[in-house]
Parts: sequence; structure tokens; C-alpha cells
Amino acid sequence: MLKRVIAFGLMLMILLGCAAFAEEEIEFTLEDIVELEEVPVYGEVDWNFPVDLKDMDPVMIRLANKHCLLSKEDKPDPIMSMVSRKANKDGSNANGGVNKASGSKMQLQETCGLALVEMFEGALKDGIKLYLKSAYRSYQTQNTMYYNRLKKNHGKDDGWVSKPGASDHQTGLGCDIVSRSWRDKAMNRDFGKTDEAKWMAENAYRYGFILRYPSDKEEITEINFEPWHYRYVGIPVATYIKENGLCLEEFHEQLQAAIDEFIAAGGDPAIVDPYIQRSAE
Repeated sequence: MLKRVIAFGLMLMILLGCAAFAEEEIEFTLEDIVELEEVPVYGEVDWNFPVDLKDMDPVMIRLANKHCLLSKEDKPDPIMSMVSRKANKDGSNANGGVNKASGSKMQLQETCGLALVEMFEGALKDGIKLYLKSAYRSYQTQNTMYYNRLKKNHGKDDGWVSKPGASDHQTGLGCDIVSRSWRDKAMNRDFGKTDEAKWMAENAYRYGFILRYPSDKEEITEINFEPWHYRYVGIPVATYIKENGLCLEEFHEQLQAAIDEFIAAGGDPAIVDPYIQRSAE
């Protein structure tokens, strides 16, 4: 609080000094000055992080990787089934569905699923048709996939299939999105050259999604570049990640530093505890 009062006073002095020497009258409102220094305060402690706590849902920013594992029981709630899109005569979405790469049952966490419908509709307006290829996967399903991958590669983990508990898909917030021509293809980084992949890389954040495994973050995510894999985190967080060229692991590293600073300054640990990432093991 003291920091903001000092900043306000200094800014007011600067503005008054400028006004004294200005040849033309310049009008400043109190709102103009206050907007220059807005730091969220929880209790008596400032929250010094670009994304406010109230703009982050702990569920939506949940981290899942080999160092921060989900439990066997972790499942998205509420969860929704993604239905195939049906169009009205004018081309509008008749049933709130999405284009699906197959007829198999696919589910997503509800907030994520609804945002995905909006993103698919937004893409269509730009002449881009997207298809949902893979969505929520249970711990058990991921365990089977991982075992089969290891068996195929003579026991070697090649970074293409996450170990059980480490899969972003288990959160119900991760999804694989492709173009029409890639619905039946084996996935590889060449998909990133398509117009669909380029559109998502540029626009997904507007709908709350991030590219989960960027090409320049492989050493951090420990997962190969996947231009088809998008993860819902909410618009404020997605925007921050996009603007700063981060991956989700880097975002959480910065967030944890802000949490540590908040607690060290006397902030209530209970306020930030839901945002701390913990492994099930």
C-alpha cells in the first residue's frame, strides 16, 4: 500500500511540474493517474505478478509432466462429451459441436470444451477448418499407450508418449487438433507447416489455449514439438504466456517465485496454496 501511495505522490509532482511549464493546458484526471500504478493487494500484501490471482483458475493451470504427476483418480470435473458439429442452412453451429477426426467418443473438461467450440467457430470465420483428433485420456488409457510405445521401441522412451500421470490429456484440458488432411495421418512436426497449425499458433490464445509443447522448449517440457497439441489455461494466462514466449513449465516457475515472494512479505499462505503445483508421488 505504501509503495502505491509513494508512486502516486511522485507522479502527481511530475504532472504538476509539467503543467507549470507547459505552453498549452493539459488535463489529467484522477483515473488517468491511478491506472499508472495498479497492484492487486491481498490482505496488506501486494501480489507482484502480471496475472492477478483472481484471473487464474487453479484447475485450469494444473501442470502435468514427469516431475508433477497426476494421481490415478484425477479426472476432469465437470466433463462433457464432444459431439460432431451440425450446421444450419446458413452454416452456423446447430448443436454446439465440433468437427471430429473420427467417430470415437471424446470428452473434455466442460470449460475447455466450450472454449474449443468457440475457437473452431472463430477459425471457420477465417476459412480454417479444424478437427478434434484426441481429447481426455484416463490414467489407465495412458498407461496402456505408454506400455505399447515402450514395447515398440525396445524399452526406450522417445518422448512421443507421456508416462501415466504425466499426460496433459488426463487433465481434460489438453487436446490434439488437426486439419482435414491430417485426420488419419501419423502425427509429426511437419503438421506445423500447415495453414491450420499456423492459425492456431497465432490465434489460440484468444480463446484461452496455448501450444503446450513448443519447438524451442523441448529441453524444458521434455516432450518433442507437437504443433497439434493445445492446452486450455484461460484467456488471461494464455495471453501472458503467448506474449512472453513461455511454455507452461516456465509460467509455473515464474508463478512459484511470485508465490514465494508473497508469503515472504507476510501474505496468507492459504490464499496462494491452491496455485502451488504438487506431484501425486
